[in-house]
Amino acid sequence: MGFEILLIAAGLCGLFFGGELLLRGAVTISRNIGISELLIGLTIVGFGTSMPELLVSVKAAMGGQPGIAIGNVVGSNIANVILIVALAAFVRPPESWSRSVRRDALVMIAASVALLALAAFGLVSRLAGGALVAALAAYLVFALRQERATPGASVEAEAGTARPPASFPVAIASLLGGFVVLFLGAGWLVDGATAIARQSGISEAVIGLTIVAVGTSLPELATSVLAAFRGKTDVALGNIVGSNIFNILGILGVASLIAPIPVADQFLRFDIPVMLAIAILFGAALVFARKIGRIPATAMLLAYGAYVFAQFTPGAI
Repeated sequence: MGFEILLIAAGLCGLFFGGELLLRGAVTISRNIGISELLIGLTIVGFGTSMPELLVSVKAAMGGQPGIAIGNVVGSNIANVILIVALAAFVRPPESWSRSVRRDALVMIAASVALLALAAFGLVSRLAGGALVAALAAYLVFALRQERATPGASVEAEAGTARPPASFPVAIASLLGGFVVLFLGAGWLVDGATAIARQSGISEAVIGLTIVAVGTSLPELATSVLAAFRGKTDVALGNIVGSNIFNILGILGVASLIAPIPVADQFLRFDIPVMLAIAILFGAALVFARKIGRIPATAMLLAYGAYVFAQFTPGAI
């Protein structure tokens, strides 16, 4: 078990430093090409930090492990909101987010509803996977057009922000380097954690919903917490919303195109409804709340602790 613990430690280090490189590169690119930090967080950062989830779910689908494939997506979306947003709020409570974040939160809710509807059939087929990927493409085109149509959407330099790379080529290198380090770090962490879990006799579904989900969500954690520390609220929230959209439409879509994914009854009965309820509450907070403070963040962390406890408690679900 000693080797697995070393893998976990190396993975955590890789996720932290990869998140720093990714954030610096993304913010600099947004300033150089005149795209808002929100769109960068929603697309490049949000989707980039979801690459570990994509790798894990595709490998699980190809290896005949549907519990891990879908559990990784559902568990990551739950952790992204009530764990990562809460931890980012402890660093610096998010406030004054743009209307685009609220718009994209509605897309996240719609994607969650679509997943619940697919789960009711007991299978995410190749046809459904193609529809999910097509919906993701349509969403990206819509977001880009909205971005171009919004006056004043470009990013201007601000005093007191992080010191990003000075040149565009260096920013590209920082972004790509961040992706690579995040990818390696997430792989090491998931491999170590999954090996320990299996040695302990934990079920495939629980591994996917908790250990693998949290492990593959650590890039989002590293990036969002660093963005919150730098005062980049739109990057932090856009990263979470973008990752959740990509997890359902992109990752589950691609994985089911490779191999249809059966949906166990537990996901339909408990985990997907929990994911949808959390998405709705988060969207409501973005619409009606002025900020996400530390008291709500504490409640979110307690809720996540209760969810994980239920997963590891026989008969609780």
